[in-house]
Amino acid sequence: MTIAGKIESTIAVPDGVTASMTGNTVTIRGPKGELSRNFAHPSVNVAIGEGDITVSCEYPRIKEKAMVGTFHAHLRNMIHGVTEGYTYQLKVVFSHFPMKVAVKGDKVEVNNYMGGHAPRYADIAPGVTVKVSGADVTVEGIDIEKVGQTAANIERATSRGGFDKRIFQDGIYIVHKSHKVKE
Repeated sequence: MTIAGKIESTIAVPDGVTASMTGNTVTIRGPKGELSRNFAHPSVNVAIGEGDITVSCEYPRIKEKAMVGTFHAHLRNMIHGVTEGYTYQLKVVFSHFPMKVAVKGDKVEVNNYMGGHAPRYADIAPGVTVKVSGADVTVEGIDIEKVGQTAANIERATSRGGFDKRIFQDGIYIVHKSHKVKE
């Protein structure tokens, strides 16, 4: 909402979720856990009220308007994460060589990718869980950035250049994201 040289955006805090602010760091606590993030910007202000969080800027320019929207999205994602969490579904696809995928500590190990002898590894971000059952890989967590980065690491571990992707479709691919609604 814009009011004579001021832009303001409000996010409702649902029941069961608490928001607190120390300096520029906002902490959101909910049934699934706790997330903290620093929202430091010289012209954009974040304020926690009764049951809502307000992001505002006095006399914004284009970059400040964009930053208000960015802060709003980060706060909305944090609230969604501590209430419902995020889940990415990946599919293991192979037609030439049977691939084996397993979780080993804080890494995902991919064996026999395209007949290779050396295993490939993908890092798992802290606070994210990865489950492998057959050809399905599930990545879950409360921080959307860590869950998305872990899924991208797994997908990237099986990327290989120099082959026609229409023929050599072997790999691990993201097929569904819980926060994206199919229409």
